[in-house]
This record gives sequence, C-alpha cells and structure tokens, in this order.
Amino acid sequence: MDAEFEAASRPLMEAFKQGTLTMVLSDLTESELRSAPPAVQALADAVPRAHMERIALTDGAIQMAEKYIAAGAIGAAHRIDARHIALATVNDVDVLVSWNFRHIVNVWRIRTYNAVNVALGYRALEIRTPREVVNHG
Repeated sequence: MDAEFEAASRPLMEAFKQGTLTMVLSDLTESELRSAPPAVQALADAVPRAHMERIALTDGAIQMAEKYIAAGAIGAAHRIDARHIALATVNDVDVLVSWNFRHIVNVWRIRTYNAVNVALGYRALEIRTPREVVNHG
C-alpha cells in the first residue's frame, strides 16, 4: 500500500477494530477483498464482527446503480463502482469511504450521484477519503 494512503487507512481500520466507527461491508467489497493482497485482507479480518454491519447487493441497489449510469455520473464499464455507491445509498450508510478518486471520490460525480439520490427520495450520500474521516477532530 502506498505510504500516503496507509497513513490514513490504518487509523480508520483501528477505529473499526475499536468500535469507534462501524464498518459496513457489502458482499461486493468482500468479493474484492478476496483478490486483495494478504496484508489488506488481514486488516479487514482484524475487525471484530460486532463492529461490522453486512449488507447484500439487492435488486434496488442494482437499479439505483443503473440510474447513476443513465445520468452520466459514471460509465457502464465501471458498474461495480456504481453499485458500491448505490448499496451505501439504499442502506442509508453515513459515509462511503474510498481512495477511488476517478470514479467515486470525485466532486463532479458526487454531485450527479446525489442528484439521482435526492430525485429518488434518498438523502445525499457523504463520500470521503479515509483521511477526511480520521482527521475529524
């Protein structure tokens, strides 16, 4: 892991381990973790299940992701990223945390994601980097 990313990611994972924050883990993320380097897998495995909430990909989230694509927030080639955002939205997650600046943590895309969310009766989703979440005080 790049040192810049590790510096903020480790305190975030510590907050999950201690239960200061709750990790929301989707089946999409679990699938991605299976192909991640062992060190990354170990970080996620160290979070106690009691400090985790698991969510599953639903038809509603799949449909929401397609609406993001139709609105031009993200291309169809990046449907998985759209599904991550949709899962967080339909499950009323407080903050989606990502280092994906191209497709997720991008102010122009976030505006479109949230325009779709609000138009469909959901609240705007906070999308932030780990650095923004751990450096809150």
